[in-house]
Amino acid sequence: MRGLKDRVALVTGAGSGIGRAIALRLAEEGMVVGVLDINTEAAAKTVELISAAGGKADAECCDITHYRSVQVAVEKLEERLGPTWALVNNAGWDQPIPFLKTTPDFWQKVVNINYMGPLHLTHAVAPGMVKRNGGRIIFIASDAGRVGSSGEVVYSGCKGATIAFAKALAREVSRNNVLLNCVCPGPTNTPAMDAFVGTGEAGQKIRDAMVRGVPLGRIGEPDDYPGLVAFLASDDASFMTGQTISISGGLSMHG
Repeated sequence: MRGLKDRVALVTGAGSGIGRAIALRLAEEGMVVGVLDINTEAAAKTVELISAAGGKADAECCDITHYRSVQVAVEKLEERLGPTWALVNNAGWDQPIPFLKTTPDFWQKVVNINYMGPLHLTHAVAPGMVKRNGGRIIFIASDAGRVGSSGEVVYSGCKGATIAFAKALAREVSRNNVLLNCVCPGPTNTPAMDAFVGTGEAGQKIRDAMVRGVPLGRIGEPDDYPGLVAFLASDDASFMTGQTISISGGLSMHG
């Protein structure tokens, strides 16, 4: 895709799952990838995979729930890699619990990771983009934020808030050619999904129920999303901002 080669992309939660798949694809497109993850070993593995494929990458351990940790990680990566062109806010977390059985401590953890985390990263990176008159910020939101999801009430609220945040900030920084868009995956086969639904017979029943609701007859795989992320980071998407796009096999259809 046009305009990606040698530009820097930072990807949060890039140590596994969708984040790793995005990091690998952006490197394949010629971008220099900054891998951000709270798991140092997982982040290093992503860098190793990118390097083995002939790409360029570096990593920093980062707890996205702490603003100073984010600032330090971004500063270190930009010192080594150069200014950020694209930020992919991918990291997230949840557990399936009916809302009436949750506690304030659980709410706070979900909000800190899924909403405050992307705000921290965006606030750390966007000023440089505005100053340079160019950049892309891509949020890996969720269809849960568009249509709601039983057992994921607080998470759904965070993802809905993220979508609204991206639209509002897109209006503020559009004149500086900083574009913000959201990608909304449906249920996806990742380690996070294993932790979410569990394994064994009970977990398989939940997966089977998910599949029955998807017109394409399967849940997503991590590689289903990076192509759209690469497009949104590229010059091919230079007239798109404030958009929310679902990739869910037809589970949700918006017009």
